[in-house]
Amino acid sequence: MKFPKETVLLIIDVQKAIDNPEWSKYGNRNHPKAEENMATIIQEWRKSGRNIIHVKHESKEPNSTYRPDSLGCEFKECVTPIVGERIIIKHVNSAFIGTKLEAILREQNISDLVVFGVITNNSVETTVRMAGNLGFNTYVVEDATFTFAKPDYYGRIYSAEEVHGISLANMNHEYCKIISMSELMNML
Repeated sequence: MKFPKETVLLIIDVQKAIDNPEWSKYGNRNHPKAEENMATIIQEWRKSGRNIIHVKHESKEPNSTYRPDSLGCEFKECVTPIVGERIIIKHVNSAFIGTKLEAILREQNISDLVVFGVITNNSVETTVRMAGNLGFNTYVVEDATFTFAKPDYYGRIYSAEEVHGISLANMNHEYCKIISMSELMNML
C-alpha cells in the first residue's frame, strides 16, 4: 500500500521543552534516536511533495516548559518548519481542540494522516484518538515518537518503553495503525 499524495504528516509538540530534565524525573525516555528518525522522515516527506503540519504547544500554565515566552517553546532543529508548512498552535493536549486543524483537513479533503511526536501517552495519543474518532485514516510512526517513565495511579513506576507500549496498544487498530519508520518509507 502507498499513501495517497494528499496524506498529511502531522508533527506533534517536538519542541525544546521536551529536553528539560523535569520530564526524566522517573527515568529516561525511550527511542533515543527518535529525532534522527524524525529528520529522515521529514526529508523524505518533503521530497515526496506531500504537506506537513507542525503542531506547537503553547502552554498557559505558568510553570510549564512549553510557555510561549520560553526557549522551550521553540521547535527542535530536527523538525524546524520551512516556508509553506503550516503551524497549528494548541493550548491543550489534543491538536483538534481550540484549533482549526479539523477544518483545514476537511477543506483540503484530507483523509489520511501520518503522526509522530511527543509525548506518546499524552498529546500524541489524545490527538490520534480524536483523529480516529473523526474518521481520519491515521498512522503513528512509533520509532519517531517517544515518552518517559511514569508512575501509575498507585505509585508503581513504569519504564518509558512500557508506557510507550501500552499507549501504542491503546491506539492500534481502534484509532490508528502503528507503523515503523521503515514501513513508512515503503509506503511513500
